[in-house]
Amino acid sequence: MSRLRAAAMALGCTAAALTMAATTAGTALAAPGDTVSICANQYTPSGWVDIAWANDYSCGGGTFTPNRKTMEQVAGLPIGTSLNVCASAWPPAGWVQVSEFYSQSCRYSAVPSLNHNSWRITRVS
Repeated sequence: MSRLRAAAMALGCTAAALTMAATTAGTALAAPGDTVSICANQYTPSGWVDIAWANDYSCGGGTFTPNRKTMEQVAGLPIGTSLNVCASAWPPAGWVQVSEFYSQSCRYSAVPSLNHNSWRITRVS
């Protein structure tokens, strides 16, 4: 039985590694303005911002905590571009926060709140 468990564990780890590699490769090949949805346990890569959160059973179901995020590639967007983004990740280099507000789509906590959870950011350099 322990060999079966070890084989299942190895297969599961391999599948997780392939999924992570595919997601990372997908973000590396993205063009400015492209969006990607990933499980929330993965970091938001440099040059990307979180734009929405949701619940998804494929990312570990059974909770009310949002566990999937949609990100947008902002590296390469022109100076002067403004976007509404979730405050769950810092703005990338060259972007500044110009305002903050509440957005239902950026609710990344299971605890309901009307506190500001979103930013308006503008590219300055």
